[in-house]
Amino acid sequence: MKKFIVSFALLAVFASCKEETQEKLDAAKDALSEEVKENVDSVKAKTEKVLDSTKEKLKSKVDTLLVKGASKVEEKAKQIKESAKK
Repeated sequence: MKKFIVSFALLAVFASCKEETQEKLDAAKDALSEEVKENVDSVKAKTEKVLDSTKEKLKSKVDTLLVKGASKVEEKAKQIKESAKK
């Protein structure tokens, strides 16, 4: 009978430890999930900033190239008109 009571007491202690351990695991899981979410948000914000910056730079370069191209086309058109008049 004593062995039964001692065994039952040990099972009760292990069961209560298991609940505490499970609570600690849940808390750690929640903390880790929150940290991962924060890191993902941070990386997302940085990526968006870099993409916006790159987009603006490319747009500026394309605009510059379009202006240069248009001026060259106009220049060539003038040359063709002049040579056609001769």
